[in-house]
Amino acid sequence: MDHTSLKLYRTERGIVAQENQTYYLLEETDWDKFINDDELYEKTRNSIKNALPINETGQILSPVSAQELWACGVTYLRSKQGRQEESKDGGDIYARVYDAERPEVFFKGNTHRISAPGRPVRIRKDSGWDVPEPELTLLASSSGKIIGYTIGNDMSSRSIEGENPLYLPQAKTFDGCASVGPCILVMNQAISRDAEIQLSILRDSKEVFFGSVQLNQMKRGLEELVGYVYKECSFPHGAFIMTGTGIVPDHDFTLNSGDLIRISISGIGTLENPVA
Repeated sequence: MDHTSLKLYRTERGIVAQENQTYYLLEETDWDKFINDDELYEKTRNSIKNALPINETGQILSPVSAQELWACGVTYLRSKQGRQEESKDGGDIYARVYDAERPEVFFKGNTHRISAPGRPVRIRKDSGWDVPEPELTLLASSSGKIIGYTIGNDMSSRSIEGENPLYLPQAKTFDGCASVGPCILVMNQAISRDAEIQLSILRDSKEVFFGSVQLNQMKRGLEELVGYVYKECSFPHGAFIMTGTGIVPDHDFTLNSGDLIRISISGIGTLENPVA
C-alpha cells in the first residue's frame, strides 16, 4: 500500500484502520460522524497514533450506514453500447445521455437494501437477464468533497430496463440490489486514472466471465458526477456514489443463483458476493 493511502473498515468490533499490513482499532465509535469529514485522511492518520494494533479486522460490515447510495449510468462507451443492445425500442436515449451535458444519476438504495461484503446479493424473481455492474464508488462528505473510494456492485436487471427505460427504478432498486466494500480507501491525493477494475464471475468454481477496464476510459469526471448528485440534494451524513460501469457481459450471459461475483480495483481490494 502506498504511504499516502489508508483503509477504513466498518466492522462488528468498531472502526478499523489499515496502514500497510497493520490493522488498528480506533477509539472513535461513531462511524457516520467519523467518515463525514473533509479531512478524513488526516483525521484517520491522527487517530491511528492513539489506536490499538489488532491482528485482524473481524466481521466486516458494509461501509454504507446512514448514507444514501446513488449511482451514475452510461459513463463509459461500453455501457452505452450495452444499454443500446438490451433496449427494445429506446436505444437512442443512451447515445444521447452519453453525449449530453447532464449525466444519468439515480437513487440506488439505503443500507437495508445493500449486502455486506461476503453476503449474498439477489437477482429479481421477475427478471430473466441479470448482471453485476462493477463500479468505482465514491464517498463524498456532506459538503460534496470526495474523501474516499470503495468498490460497488450494482446488481441490474437488463431484461426489465431493456423492456422500457422507464422501468429503471425496478431494474436497479430491490432487496439485495447492491454490495459496497470491503473498505474505504482514503488518500491525500486523487485515485489514479490508470487504476483498473476487474470483474470475475465463478460458477461451480469455474470462471464463466472475466472483464477489465481502466478508469481512464470513463468519459465523465468524478467531481462532475458528484456535482450533479449534490446539485439539489443535501446529504447530512455524506453519500456513496457509484460511477458507472465499463464492463458489460455479452448479451447471452446472465447470472444464476449460486454464482460468485468478485470485483477488484487497484489499490482498494476485492469485493466478493455470492448470488442468492
